[in-house]
Amino acid sequence: MSLRSDMQQNIQGELNFSATPAGETREAGREETESRLTTHAPERPAGTTRLMEEICDRENLKEALRRVKANKGSPGMDGITVNQLDDYLEQHWQAIREQLLSGAYKPKPVKRVEIPKPDGGVRKLGIPTVLDRFIQQAVMQVLQRQWDPTFSDHSYGFRPGRSAHQAVAQAQRYIAKGYSWVVDLDLEKFFDRVNHDKLMAQIAKRVEDKRLLKLIRTFLNAGVMENGLVSPSVEGTPQGGPLSPLLSNLVLDSLDRELERRGHRYVRYADDSNIYVRSKRAGQRVMNSVTRFITQKLQLKVNETKSAVARPQERKFLGFSFTNGPAVKRAIAPKALVRFKDRIREITRRADHAPSSGGIVAAWGTHATGNQHCWKWSWPLVPGPRQSPFCRAFQCILPLARSSFVIRELLA
Repeated sequence: MSLRSDMQQNIQGELNFSATPAGETREAGREETESRLTTHAPERPAGTTRLMEEICDRENLKEALRRVKANKGSPGMDGITVNQLDDYLEQHWQAIREQLLSGAYKPKPVKRVEIPKPDGGVRKLGIPTVLDRFIQQAVMQVLQRQWDPTFSDHSYGFRPGRSAHQAVAQAQRYIAKGYSWVVDLDLEKFFDRVNHDKLMAQIAKRVEDKRLLKLIRTFLNAGVMENGLVSPSVEGTPQGGPLSPLLSNLVLDSLDRELERRGHRYVRYADDSNIYVRSKRAGQRVMNSVTRFITQKLQLKVNETKSAVARPQERKFLGFSFTNGPAVKRAIAPKALVRFKDRIREITRRADHAPSSGGIVAAWGTHATGNQHCWKWSWPLVPGPRQSPFCRAFQCILPLARSSFVIRELLA
């Protein structure tokens, strides 16, 4: 039953998103975990002028609400929390739906949040309101189903069935085949520099629904609230909303197509791109030509300080580096390992005795969920009464999270 057919019923019955069948939840989880081989099909329009109806479909909205609630996150500028979203929708959904279908919906500005980067500096996030996150998630789900099959096989970031581990494994295969130099490209403030007009032109090639085009444009131009003041947003796709990763992949799809046209062996995870070549001279030539393409065609900027042509063993990619020798192996990048150890020491420093399971798991979860792609190594846990807090922490975590992806990777 669609939301449209429920218009004559009361709003609570219409938006009974919380009653997601167990089978549906299992199916959604299966879709997220199963890997699939994507095919880089030619670009084509969405084939419909009624995408907003698909976005407002009952099942799509139920899944969007489930994911927004699962992701939790901070409230936006209006202060409404994820836990309050159900009640808010029950009261206001009918009017919001009419605004979406008529092309009149206006999102609120995002809240600026700064988080420290591991290597210094800060990363600026733009936190939409929970209602805008819900709508962005519903839009993203519909567009991702149509766009993702057209993206490059070399792109691994923020895509269903693809992961950072797969990206690192592909890089390892290139190195093992003799492509022993890497062109490591770092895009300077990528999410803050995306040109809105160029992005909308790319979207218009794939989307015919004028209401959806207008909605995406209003999300891009919603503005930013910082220190109580709202300023306009004239470029960029602020990190923090569900739609931003998909739009970033669309922007960089042009780079993927260019690198494929040239026959390069490369791996891209979001804005991290590594191109593998056989010699330093070839790497320098590729660096110069690809930098020109990024600057002139994409109107983005390459960070010359962080980009380099080097041996893969001298660089890190998604928290990993690679060993020397005929058998190329993955290794945790030294800086990533130091940060991990420091965080574990911080978690366990408060107790002179074995830390409680609940406290360790809670603290670990906050740290590990954002860094699960970095940890794959063998670390023996030696039993004994005089273990360090580091080892005791793992022994507390292991029985409670043995089935978790992160712990399996840690102990592999």
